[in-house]
Amino acid sequence: MCKTLARWMILAYKKVLSPIMGKGCIYTPTCSMYTLDAIEKYGVFRGCAKGAGRIMRCTPFRRGGFDPVKENFKGAAKWTL
Repeated sequence: MCKTLARWMILAYKKVLSPIMGKGCIYTPTCSMYTLDAIEKYGVFRGCAKGAGRIMRCTPFRRGGFDPVKENFKGAAKWTL
C-alpha cells in the first residue's frame, strides 16, 4: 500500500507540477523517474532516501548526465549469483 501511494504521488507530481516548473533536471532519467525506479528496486523507504539524495545532487553546479539506479543485489537476485 505504501508503494502504491508513493508511486501515485510521484506520477501526480509529474502530471501536475512538473509541466509548471519546466525542465530543470540535469540527469537522465529525471529525478522523479529515478525515485520511482529506486522505490521499485529498494522499497519505499530506501527508494525515497535514494531519490532525496539524487534531488540534493541535482544542482546547476553539477555536470549531470546518465545516472541510473544501481541494481539491488541484496534482493531476490542474490540467490541467482
